[in-house]
Amino acid sequence: MIVKINPSAITGTIKAPASKSSMQRACALALLANGQTTIYNAGHSNDDLAALEIIKKLGATIEVKDDELHITGADVNEIEEEINCGESGLGIRMFAPVTALSPGQFTINGTGSLLKRPMHFFDEIFPQLGVSIQSDNGYLPITIKGPLQPADIVIDGSLSSQFLTGLLIAFAKVATKPVTITVTNLSSKPYIDLTLQMMKHFGYNVENDNYEKFLIAPSAQQQIHQTYTVEGDWSGAAFLLVAAAIAGDIEVTGLDVFSTQADKAILSALMDCGANISIEEKQISINTALGENGKPFQFDATNCPDLFPPLVALAAYCKGTTVIKGANRLLHKESNRALTLQKEFAKMGVEITIKDDLMLIDGGGEIKAAVLQSHHDHRIAMACTVAALKANGPSVIEDAEAINKSYPGFFDDLKLLHASVSLN
Repeated sequence: MIVKINPSAITGTIKAPASKSSMQRACALALLANGQTTIYNAGHSNDDLAALEIIKKLGATIEVKDDELHITGADVNEIEEEINCGESGLGIRMFAPVTALSPGQFTINGTGSLLKRPMHFFDEIFPQLGVSIQSDNGYLPITIKGPLQPADIVIDGSLSSQFLTGLLIAFAKVATKPVTITVTNLSSKPYIDLTLQMMKHFGYNVENDNYEKFLIAPSAQQQIHQTYTVEGDWSGAAFLLVAAAIAGDIEVTGLDVFSTQADKAILSALMDCGANISIEEKQISINTALGENGKPFQFDATNCPDLFPPLVALAAYCKGTTVIKGANRLLHKESNRALTLQKEFAKMGVEITIKDDLMLIDGGGEIKAAVLQSHHDHRIAMACTVAALKANGPSVIEDAEAINKSYPGFFDDLKLLHASVSLN
């Protein structure tokens, strides 16, 4: 899909998309729940759909009624011998330990960029838990055979907190005595807060000792009818809020200002750059675009690396050099995001320098119209689109269908906000 963006002013009210981080965790927890779970505000992104397909193949029963999603849980069963996680990093890292609860043999695969993401973690950890594994030299596909047996282990959390999320959920389901996961160098701690918050909602008890040790108590789940409402997505909303700072005057609803989602930190960057922002319990408002008044800012994105793309789009309109820390976290995404952002924003006349763990964006100049490439990365497609809203002419985004991974309604929502966007 090719998308053309004409310079536009945006205005109106829009609801944030459903959080795929919340939705995918809800799917895993509903699969393992004793009884039926009703999910409200369910997401429809490609990652969400992949999670639903996985739990169905593992034995869950899924029924859609109006705007409600009903999931009846089950012991993890070998309904099919292969499951596919699509391009979802959370999907493979969370569902591999959950799948390993079964005594059956499964092949777990993915598509696109997920095939290039390292999975050596499982080669090291699964044998310690009684799970046999065969990988393609640390990459997908992997073939595993359980059942997983919880044990006191030490893991490295530097690559992704998502591995820990999967182990916490799997351990909590089957632990018959207290068991401890010790973690070194844990990244993206707010996402573990989200995992623990949701596990508590589903009846599990995990004690967090300063993000270094996690004590999982045996489950006391009862046969219940559980309900869960998927949060609004701060990751997707970040692009809408930055779009407003660049080009408009909008209100975004459906966000929880008390959320544990890491990407809520976009609010601090918007305030630091001088955006006229109003934060209320039920909506976030940006009133009037920055124009020439954007100030460069410093931001540590180590625990929220998905904010890099919208932050770069924002920094492009801030006169001076913005410094963002955490660039080392960008290597194993849908693309190598540091290099991809550098390449695509250079086409728009924005110089980006990468120095060790820092990204320096020289902003405030005229944004040039350009033909831009998503590199099959949803967040790159959205960042380029947002930056193009005040370019000096029409811009084009190639392979723009990449947005379907996380925010399939992104271009439709921009149209509702009166942006001049056309799809081919």
